Amino acid sequence: MDVFVDRGSEPQVHAASRGYRPPGCERVALVLQAGGALGAYQAGVYQALHEADIEPDWVSGVSIGAVNAAIIAGNSRQHRLERLRAFWNTVTSRKIWHYTPEGDIFRIARNAASAWMTMIYGQPGCFTARPINPWFALPGSAGATSFYDDAPLRETLEKLVDFSLINDKLMRFSVGAVNVLSGNFVYFDNAHETIAPEHIMASGALPPAMPMVKIGTDHFWDGGIVSNTPLQYLLDQDDKQSSLIFQIDLFPARGTLPRDMPDVLGRHKDIMYSSRTRYNTDVYRRIQTWKKRLSTALEKMPEELMTEEERRLREELGNLPDITLLQMIYQQKAYEGHAKDYEFSGTSMREHWQSGYEDTKRTLGRKDWIAMPPPGRGIVVHDVHREDDR
Repeated sequence: MDVFVDRGSEPQVHAASRGYRPPGCERVALVLQAGGALGAYQAGVYQALHEADIEPDWVSGVSIGAVNAAIIAGNSRQHRLERLRAFWNTVTSRKIWHYTPEGDIFRIARNAASAWMTMIYGQPGCFTARPINPWFALPGSAGATSFYDDAPLRETLEKLVDFSLINDKLMRFSVGAVNVLSGNFVYFDNAHETIAPEHIMASGALPPAMPMVKIGTDHFWDGGIVSNTPLQYLLDQDDKQSSLIFQIDLFPARGTLPRDMPDVLGRHKDIMYSSRTRYNTDVYRRIQTWKKRLSTALEKMPEELMTEEERRLREELGNLPDITLLQMIYQQKAYEGHAKDYEFSGTSMREHWQSGYEDTKRTLGRKDWIAMPPPGRGIVVHDVHREDDR
């Protein structure tokens, strides 16, 4: 199979030289959570950013977020939306019903049929069911540790992603996975290593559905097992770049009280996979507060009493980065159940995409949000769905 190479005639320059960014912003980052079929919401978010001429300098993702991130980083700007549409049209190409009557009850039934077909057959361009159930496979055989084969995903990635473009480091790219033996969460980052299809597949290898992915001598599973969002990795960077971060989550932490067993299963999944964004930002804010206090104390010390190390620390703490975090969380429809992350119908995909697009347009409409924090604030967080909660 030929590998798609997307160079075109567009000059290979950093996205920052083309895209808009507010005064004082040194980096625009796009952080994409795991969420399976809900990942079309992230594609809609990118479409709105693209139309607003806001292009990321860094894309980071887990699982389906890693796939979307790879398509964005692995294509020139003029082809990114086209390749995102190609991916989502491919994986949602199976027809479920020719016609669905209006009403939630019919949509619930159609979504259930779609999820059932995914479980039985897999999904085009993404994964396919193994001919032998892993419970009956011989231990140590290729099919003994997963229900599906992810070979179709490799073919799709090779068609739609130019990995040489990712490895040219014109855009920072990182995806999260978990080492099966050590249990440690790791990031594959093009700033430190050469990215290949295996790294994206490892980030999306959710057990027991998907097989472990071998990279070097180690084996990896989906990063969502440990952390469903790569936000903390970005906040932990010690590069002092003030950043505008778009955090795109697919499972809401807040919800309603369950009324039946499907509600219980859906609420359980939301809580289990919802982003720890608030915890991460609260910890980051506390650390920044103590750094500022230490900086103030060092400023008051007589120069003759300070060591060279203390002077360097004073200079470092006097130049702390500022963060504006724009958080968008997919809002579940009434007829979506606990299988929403593996319900890959074309109708649902288009709804998810449109939701991401509209939420982002609303967010970008708040011009006061698309700005860096006032000096000394450290980090501010905005969420268009929780304006009254801030």
